[in-house]
Amino acid sequence: MVGRHAARSRRAALTALGALVLTALPAAASAAPPPVPGPRPAVAEAPATTAPARMLSAMERDLKLAPGQAAARLVNEAEAGTRAGMLRNTLGDRFAGAWVSGATSAELTVATTDAADTAAIEAQGAEAAVVGRNLAELRAVKEKLDAAAVRTRTRQTPVWSVDVRANRVTVQATSESAAAAFVEAAGVPAEVVGVRVSPDQPRVLADLVGGDAYYINDQARCSIGFSVTKDDQQGFATAGHCGDPGATTTGSNEADQGTFQASTFPGKDMAWVGVNSDWTATPDVKAQDGEKIQVAGSVEALAGASVCRSGSTTGWHCGTIQQHDTSVTYPEGTVNGLTETTVCAEPGDSGGPFVSGTQAQGTTSGGSGDCTNGGTTFYQPVNPLLSDFGLTLKTTSAATGTPAPQDNAAADAWAAGRVYEVGTTVSFDGVRYRCLQGHQAQGAGSPASTPALWQRV
Repeated sequence: MVGRHAARSRRAALTALGALVLTALPAAASAAPPPVPGPRPAVAEAPATTAPARMLSAMERDLKLAPGQAAARLVNEAEAGTRAGMLRNTLGDRFAGAWVSGATSAELTVATTDAADTAAIEAQGAEAAVVGRNLAELRAVKEKLDAAAVRTRTRQTPVWSVDVRANRVTVQATSESAAAAFVEAAGVPAEVVGVRVSPDQPRVLADLVGGDAYYINDQARCSIGFSVTKDDQQGFATAGHCGDPGATTTGSNEADQGTFQASTFPGKDMAWVGVNSDWTATPDVKAQDGEKIQVAGSVEALAGASVCRSGSTTGWHCGTIQQHDTSVTYPEGTVNGLTETTVCAEPGDSGGPFVSGTQAQGTTSGGSGDCTNGGTTFYQPVNPLLSDFGLTLKTTSAATGTPAPQDNAAADAWAAGRVYEVGTTVSFDGVRYRCLQGHQAQGAGSPASTPALWQRV
């Protein structure tokens, strides 16, 4: 963890289990039209077709799936995201969240505040859940808790998040009384908040005892996340708590590697490192036994979807997404906007990549528990990281460079490299499209050619 140190002399005895995505060169919101009953919309690419056997076997191991169910699950989760996006745009401010369930994620549930929407939801092959609060109301409650955390101590209430499946905001606390005091300080109605009593105290997962991913200032160790570019500068995304701007890094081979260009922690947990010319950015995420996954994009997965993580301490482990928009209090401060998962992790895994199929999800932040007894791990979503720092995710189709500014005069026109949220409308070749799933636009995937991500309006 942060504050502990390791001698460089121990590195020779450590194995290379890191989530490396850089290879060293040896020599050098208006309502959308109602959904149309019929076949479910096809996804642009079924992630299971490119997921390596090691990833599928890890999912079967950690999620206790039968042979073949992991591949089916990835296909169903990618397809469910498209249908959920269409319904979110259709329902507008009545939308209250969406999630998948079942061993193969075959069941999609979409929540609404109006029972009259049931037919439209079922027409898309989803189950309707009629609830009392829409997603905007739940987020407003969480924002009040976020504000209260700035002026009160939250070590006894270290986690709070929007729980769309329960239609409430959930607070994890060491006791009922600690949760009640936090809720009262935030000035939110107690009936909107659910309490989960747990002794767990999340901590950031930077192990300074040694490892084999990358080293910061010759002392700390973290795991590389995803390769990125900015103009002609290559680099990688990682956790903000791993280093401050200007901190230098060396690779697992002890060769000079790069420098932290930007870092945010706490508040958010994001950073990126620019590397020297001896390193080349690739779309690869390393799995076990030398096998790799090639990242194809950054489409955000739904709650309930499977997700796998690679880290320099524990390698590959899988689980499910519990909820997005989670706030976590670490000893160093509170971080907002994280995603909570059932994946285990241990110190040294910080900064490593989370993927759902071939889609980048985020970089490991922190958690509680371990990979012997199980635990909870939080990740910093990758799309806000890319947007905040103006980075382009290295994928199988993306070109290097810097995304076009989000607020320039041509912001209405679709552009590769921009990060788009659900409901955003753009123009492309004179046609209007509405975003179905949050993602960074890839050069080879225009709205006209990616119906899984864009709906013509």
